[in-house]
Amino acid sequence: MTGSSPPPPPPADSEKVARQRFFALGLFRLSGAIIVMFGFLILMQRFDWVQGGKAKAMGAIFVMVGLFQFVIVPRLLLSLFRKPAPRDNGEPRP
Repeated sequence: MTGSSPPPPPPADSEKVARQRFFALGLFRLSGAIIVMFGFLILMQRFDWVQGGKAKAMGAIFVMVGLFQFVIVPRLLLSLFRKPAPRDNGEPRP
């Protein structure tokens, strides 16, 4: 089989892809909300392993990361999902 291109991949089931994308978005939002709640617990100094000013700084970092994951990451993923997939014409990439 010299010179022949591989067969094209089978078409993706659009409903299955949509379900996977919806699950991924929900998972990112849920984990972001959990990180925010954990950050607030750290801010309130509910853990013995971090207290005082370190707890305030660490809690604020966790809250900001959780908010970023809850709000920004799903929007970035949506913009990636809307872009069409690149076509592979069998030529090597530079």
